[in-house]
Amino acid sequence: MRSTKKNIFYKTDEEVALMRHSNLLVSKAHATVVPYIRPGVKTIRLDQIAEEFIRDNDAVPGFKGYGGFPYTLCISVNEAVVHGMPSDYELKEGDIISIDCGVLANEFYGDSAYTYCVGEIAPETKKLLEVTKEALYLGIEQAVVGKRLEDISFAVQQHCERKHGYGVVRELVGHGVGRQLHEGPEVPNFGKRGRGVKLLDGLVLAIEPMINLGTRNVNKLSDGWTIITADKQPSAHFEHSVVVRKGKADILSTFEFTEAAIKNNKELTSIA
Repeated sequence: MRSTKKNIFYKTDEEVALMRHSNLLVSKAHATVVPYIRPGVKTIRLDQIAEEFIRDNDAVPGFKGYGGFPYTLCISVNEAVVHGMPSDYELKEGDIISIDCGVLANEFYGDSAYTYCVGEIAPETKKLLEVTKEALYLGIEQAVVGKRLEDISFAVQQHCERKHGYGVVRELVGHGVGRQLHEGPEVPNFGKRGRGVKLLDGLVLAIEPMINLGTRNVNKLSDGWTIITADKQPSAHFEHSVVVRKGKADILSTFEFTEAAIKNNKELTSIA
């Protein structure tokens, strides 16, 4: 692992292999929870299922205890953007639920998030989720050797804010990931092309668009964690951990298991 003065670390191929394992566990943890996402289920139950799966696979929940956060999953419902706390809240038809999961295995973290549709949701909310997911992959397309960091940021902002008129959250960003859950550099979802650090081979980034249907402004709840939209309109969040490579980024996490599980859950609606 090579490092710089800015807490930026470049992973070897061996380290990337270990991170792939961590991220596949994250991806499978998502898929393990999916069958239980339905109206009437308390979000704390989803947290318990994820923690049991992670520990059964000889790994540790990456978020639990991090900065004092007491749960395995960040579960953010409707207007909650990120860092929502699992609770006795019972999911309802028409809810959207963002689940962010982290895993620590073999001394390396995995990190990925997905926003789910509980039953039939409002068409404008479904469109928000589709555009946010599209923006994630447009950002990933820029995570290649020779580009600059804000090429990723610009791609996300261009698609979500300038093309579709959504609010791009400024206060929360993606990040480097490796032996630490949050490493450098920060990865904003807004920026200008050609700015920021030059992307080099082996840099692992958690790219995570956080996009609001209405205003980009957010507030923090009294629990000290949950971030909500200032206008109480829905927010979407999708995240992959990727390795910067020549020509094409290497995506370490996957939505394959998650989306297969969604298709098997009649209580959920798939998105494009």
